[in-house]
Amino acid sequence: MYTLSSKLKLFSIILMVVGLLGLIYGFIAAPDSIEDVKEIVASHGEHGEEHVPLTGQAEDELEDDATGFDFVPSEHEITTERTDEQEHGMIEAGEEDHEAEHLEHLLHQLQNKPWAALYVSAFFFFMIALGVLAFYAVQYAAQAGWSPVLYRVMEGITSYLLPGSIIMFILLALSGFHINHLFVWMDPEVVAHDEIIQNKSGFLNVPFFLIRAAIYIAGWNIFRYFMRRNSLKQDEATDNYWFKKNFKLSAGFLVFFIVTESMMSWDWIMSLDPHWFSTLFGWYVFSSMFVSGITVIALITIYLKSRGFLPLVNDSHIHDLAKFMFGISIFWTYLWFSQFMLIWYSNIPEEVTYFVSRIEDYGLIFFGMVALNFIFPLLLLMNSDFKRVNWFVVMTGIIILIGHYLDVFVMVMPATVGESWFIGIPELSALAFFAGLFIFVVFSSLTKAPLMARRNPFMKESEHYHY
Repeated sequence: MYTLSSKLKLFSIILMVVGLLGLIYGFIAAPDSIEDVKEIVASHGEHGEEHVPLTGQAEDELEDDATGFDFVPSEHEITTERTDEQEHGMIEAGEEDHEAEHLEHLLHQLQNKPWAALYVSAFFFFMIALGVLAFYAVQYAAQAGWSPVLYRVMEGITSYLLPGSIIMFILLALSGFHINHLFVWMDPEVVAHDEIIQNKSGFLNVPFFLIRAAIYIAGWNIFRYFMRRNSLKQDEATDNYWFKKNFKLSAGFLVFFIVTESMMSWDWIMSLDPHWFSTLFGWYVFSSMFVSGITVIALITIYLKSRGFLPLVNDSHIHDLAKFMFGISIFWTYLWFSQFMLIWYSNIPEEVTYFVSRIEDYGLIFFGMVALNFIFPLLLLMNSDFKRVNWFVVMTGIIILIGHYLDVFVMVMPATVGESWFIGIPELSALAFFAGLFIFVVFSSLTKAPLMARRNPFMKESEHYHY
């Protein structure tokens, strides 16, 4: 039986405490008024549009033109002068209104920043658990012979699904109750002046949105509960009854998962940009969560093996996990390029605006995460021998996870924070808090059952698996 080490437990708790304190600071430091925004703008050296006085040659020419003339203006000239003054006043008033709107928009963005940071990290770790659940179901449905020695690792990771999905639902509900403003289509004032969102209101409305979220979360967690229960019962069984139950459950779940994962992607991520849509988006998010989940399976497996556990796991198992990391990274890149190239080439305004905002305001992160998610896995894992080297797989896995965190960051931040982004205390604190929670939940779950599923009918094949 695995026992959670005191050092790892303490490390996870420290991460959670530090992260929670940083998040509290992030919410406290968020501006409450336009005056606070003005102070922040001034401190960053940003200024709104100002009237630039005439200087140099232009001012000299006006002075030369006025020299030597002493006249009494006519009534027409006085009227014209007054009209010009009125127009000038109207222009100044318009500029002041524009500046006020800009500051109010900036206020909403900065108030969204800690919420968006929380949302990005919450979704990132939740999607890891959901990706592992899908991979676990695929292994059962395919009756894979190589992976049963890893089943308990997968079950441990999916234990985070329940707390992770509850946190996600709370964040969505807070948006629905207007505690935060991550989803612009939930604002009645915005909807009243936006015909596009009005046409989508049959689907994008708060009650239906939360009902759908509850259905997704309930379905995923119920499946995970029965799979875990049946797996533990199979350990003490004298036949393959519980294994067959899990096989049938997995086959049915994958149909449910394909539909609900796509709809979840539309609801929880794509609707942040309600004017934009992509038919590939569900698959795109799936590929990101799938490769992230498989990567975490590899990292935790290598860690446990280094601590003297999982003696039946050999280099061939690590090699196969690394193959999935490599293959799904290529699949993710194919989907990213297909979505980007087709939308950019067609140049339809309501579609291309999604990438314009990300390239203009998030260019470094946008293209940097493509390099992390494609170029590095391609170069590091193309060689078959490297897939058997544990430290090499760990290094690549860390790069992949950083890249897919940035992928979620780029999906969420432009729609919620806009150009007012930077990776600061809220982002790092949210990442630390959820990393600590994830580690604590997953490794605590691993202590509750033997790390080997003893009565799985494919266990012998998995023990002697060599590639």
